Amino acid sequence: MNTLRTSLIIFRRSLRFTLRNPAWVVMSLIQPLLYLVLFGPLLAKLAAVPGFGSNPWRVFVPGLLVQQSVFASAFVGFGVIAEIRSGVLDRMRVTAAGELGLLLGRVMRDAVVYAVQGGLLVLGAVGLGLRASLAGVVLSFVLLCVLGLAMSALSYGLALRIPAEDVFGQLINAVTLPTLLLSGVLLPMTLAPGWLSGLSRANPLTHVVTGVRELFDGRLTSSGTLTGAAVALGLAALTVWFGLRSVRSADR
Repeated sequence: MNTLRTSLIIFRRSLRFTLRNPAWVVMSLIQPLLYLVLFGPLLAKLAAVPGFGSNPWRVFVPGLLVQQSVFASAFVGFGVIAEIRSGVLDRMRVTAAGELGLLLGRVMRDAVVYAVQGGLLVLGAVGLGLRASLAGVVLSFVLLCVLGLAMSALSYGLALRIPAEDVFGQLINAVTLPTLLLSGVLLPMTLAPGWLSGLSRANPLTHVVTGVRELFDGRLTSSGTLTGAAVALGLAALTVWFGLRSVRSADR
């Protein structure tokens, strides 16, 4: 069975399970919507603060989208742990399905779920005052789906190597929270002191956040946008490789 066919079969199966039980998707959307409704009205006073620009929503909403992409993808490994426990993964391994197809099918489902969540978030922000480049918003979704692919592949890889919910959950929290805070998802790192700004520049996610914000500003080919895209693609290549290694390692 070739990779494309395997990916499509796993994608349809994973999406069907998500549609049957959409509670997790809805719950993961509630937190960014609360930020939008309860934190967003404070932005009107921030237009004069350096780093926020004329429309602070163009700083705030991209950060929320990156946060949503990371949180929506980083915990998908719990599903793999459940499949390991139930024996579903073992039954898949004895078929002709390839490892890459098994991984990509799930990641494609995660990208679709994220695109729907992000689209709802942007529509809500437009209603509250966001004004952004349409082409930039569309391209930012492509960039964020690549980031989501990277986080999903990392999550699946870690879940295969650490098939224990308590350890896996703690590890994901320990990695994602400081990484997100250091990337400036809520406040621009131009406000940070020197030492914090230096740490932030070493964080790959910072460049993705910057890239998405510049896309919302309509700077489609700026150095920040191109760097963010290159970092997201690099992360995706690295984590898909790690995910594949984890699938093959679990087969032994």
